[in-house]
Amino acid sequence: MQVSLFYLPSIGSRDEIERGMAGLRGDLYQRMLGELKEQAQLADDLGYDSISFTEHHFHIEGFEISNNPVLLDLFVALHTKRIRVGQLGIVLPAQNPLRVAEDIAMLDHMSGGRANAGFARGYQRRWVDVMAQQMHGIHGATPYQHDRIDQANRQAFEEHFRIIKQAWAEDLMEFHGAYWQIPAEGTPWTLDATRLWGSGVDAGGIVRRIGVVPKPLQKPHPPIFQPFASSENTIRWCAREGVTAILPPMYLAMQNRLYEIYREEAAAAGRTLAPGEGLGVLRDVIVADTDAEAVELWARGAAFCGAAWFAPFGFSSVLAEPGRAEPLTQEEMLENGLLLVGSPDTVRRQLERLERETPVRWLFAWTYNGLVPHGKILRSLELFATQVLPRAGHV
Repeated sequence: MQVSLFYLPSIGSRDEIERGMAGLRGDLYQRMLGELKEQAQLADDLGYDSISFTEHHFHIEGFEISNNPVLLDLFVALHTKRIRVGQLGIVLPAQNPLRVAEDIAMLDHMSGGRANAGFARGYQRRWVDVMAQQMHGIHGATPYQHDRIDQANRQAFEEHFRIIKQAWAEDLMEFHGAYWQIPAEGTPWTLDATRLWGSGVDAGGIVRRIGVVPKPLQKPHPPIFQPFASSENTIRWCAREGVTAILPPMYLAMQNRLYEIYREEAAAAGRTLAPGEGLGVLRDVIVADTDAEAVELWARGAAFCGAAWFAPFGFSSVLAEPGRAEPLTQEEMLENGLLLVGSPDTVRRQLERLERETPVRWLFAWTYNGLVPHGKILRSLELFATQVLPRAGHV
């Protein structure tokens, strides 16, 4: 099993966030960077596969201070030796896809070929609506709501994805879509340097194709991921495109069905996959010396964040079986492998149950920096790598 770390990241403890406007405090941001560096260096030494950051903006509350995940990736890469760095993910409908292609290619070179690429659609309207306003009519798409806004968001996402892949694959490109005309029609370019040493300009001095440089160091491009997929349409799209889909915590029957759908769709596209290949699952992971300590850390940090920041968007709707009205209890989530929280022996049993029920090959461990004290995160990373994974049959 591959294990990667997922960060929001947040700044400040729960107490500091509850005092208000934590996102404005530069001292907390500096502390976050210092702690993140130490956590990444330990994860690097312990053999974790990768670290990824989300993209969000304007979060004065202190959650998810991760407005540029590529810069955070580079920060981590410059302080580590082997661990891979990525994004879960860059919100494509709110971005210039050519700049995304350039930035990830630069990261790939500067990290020595350690870049992953992760792309998301964007659901938080406070910032997506502001940042995507150049993409006329594109807004954040509410999770699990399939309407006109969702359809337009998906169309922009898929067009941007195609542009990025084309920019990485082709020396010179042109693209004509609903949102982008590349190059812009009628752009003049009469430089002798391009005529002598470049390309893409016709005899009349009009740009017909452009070359996006640099190309990624990894060929044909860095591995691509999409968080946190839970619809059949998204899973089928990921399977056709060769994108690793990461599932959020969800009830078992739905999780297993999406694993089956991915494999079926990949086969239809000519890709023969082993069980579980092409997918990963996200889980809260907190390991402490005792169950009581781990559960307390989870309840005060992760559960606080989940209730205040994610539950209002409806992410918990896929945790319980259809027809159940009441939310799952903490004990049920622990018992059903929806959380990996406890002592090393407890988490090992939770992980083994998860693997018995679903062919999980890749685990993305949600690491609640700030909300879980720095020293406790270091201890959790060490215990999971040295006492949980080996005892569960993973080296």
